[in-house]
Amino acid sequence: MKTDFASLPLSAEFLDNITALGYEKMTPIQAQSLPVMLQNKDLLAQAQTGSGKTAAFGIALLHKLHTQANQTQALVLCPTRELADQVSKELRRLARAIPNTRILTLCGGSPIKAQYASLEQPPHIVVGTPGRTLKHLEKGSLQLHTLTTLVLDEADRMLDMGFQEDMLRIIDMTPWQRQTLLFSATYPEQIQTISKTVQNQPEQIRLEQLHDNKKIKQVFYEIQKGERTKTLVAVLHHYRPESTVVFCNRKFQCQELADELWQQGFHALALHGDLEQKERDQVLTQFANKSSSLLIATDVAARGLDIKELQAVINFDMANEAEVHVHRIGRTGRADKEGLAISLFMANEIHRVKAIEDYQNSPVTMESTTQLKLRDNFRLSPPMVTLSVNGGRKDKLRPGDILGALTANTAASNTQLNGKMIGKIDLFDNIAYIAVERPIAKQAVKILTEGKIKGRKFKVRRLR
Repeated sequence: MKTDFASLPLSAEFLDNITALGYEKMTPIQAQSLPVMLQNKDLLAQAQTGSGKTAAFGIALLHKLHTQANQTQALVLCPTRELADQVSKELRRLARAIPNTRILTLCGGSPIKAQYASLEQPPHIVVGTPGRTLKHLEKGSLQLHTLTTLVLDEADRMLDMGFQEDMLRIIDMTPWQRQTLLFSATYPEQIQTISKTVQNQPEQIRLEQLHDNKKIKQVFYEIQKGERTKTLVAVLHHYRPESTVVFCNRKFQCQELADELWQQGFHALALHGDLEQKERDQVLTQFANKSSSLLIATDVAARGLDIKELQAVINFDMANEAEVHVHRIGRTGRADKEGLAISLFMANEIHRVKAIEDYQNSPVTMESTTQLKLRDNFRLSPPMVTLSVNGGRKDKLRPGDILGALTANTAASNTQLNGKMIGKIDLFDNIAYIAVERPIAKQAVKILTEGKIKGRKFKVRRLR
């Protein structure tokens, strides 16, 4: 199988841009799917977060885009706003070699009036969530009669989140002759049914093992009733992971568990469907920039996350399906790093453990909870703290403006602040989040509060 991008029928400018973006060799999903997609065939592919699927379908749909035509030619549907934002950013990077490409993101949580204005000139590519995309179609602000490519990204989670009806209504408003690309991390029967309904003789690709499980240390602990949280705390004491996603099966558990862990001195944040978009953005930002050590989430809420350097995954609740379990633990042990996956189960859940063994075709490692060592005065403190500034992209702020304000005012405030102490800076429409090393958080707040950013005063606060 060829893995060199130069083996694909792409323009020299496009290939140069791919090289400039750091793409050296095609990933397995790219190597198998791109030749199919570039032939304008329908595709049904099993591909997980981090597999390179976004670049795969992005290259394919951009390859046949006609930017001189003022028409919407591609639609990418995603289950969550976070995934839609990630896809849009990647498509814009890939489109740098194609002048005048218009890409628009349509998601809930953003003002719809601004989206109406953006749609007055049809974008070439729309990336959106089903609910907001359907609303624009029903209002007539979005037209899809010129569509040539439809992408259903993480289709299994769109089904899980109850979007099946919206998806089918949207697809009914697209031309019958189109290329349909369906990507799913898992392969339930529903996906095959949807494929038969909306696709035309699709090529099928299944990549079940996207991560090297040898890099993931898996350990299963059998627990008694009422011992789940106690065992989770013991696991954290014993292994001391700096960055952990803890999976629960029900959203109400997430907040309850996060609150209980806070009371025990852990910096834990919950991610679930009841959060408003602003709260969700804040939680994800804090976890991604290393200002929180623990993210408690459901599978649906966590889908679309691509957290780098995730040290551990803990299954507080066992996944209902072995395939979902493999998808969960595949979030750790990436980029040649060692990963840790811990699963807690009760005796009446042993059938789920057996199903995982059958799926992986290998036995799992069982250990006794008595081997877990509790440590005196143990605290799992994240290395960074997040500051929020009440200004963002709409205030014309850029990360460099905030970094400059922090470092330029250092001498005046008699601090030893420098750029190495400042982590990721995330900008949203009306707010900015800055990660700073924990020891200098108070100084950073003082500098930004007493000084100015781009010549203006902004309110600054430290997040808990």
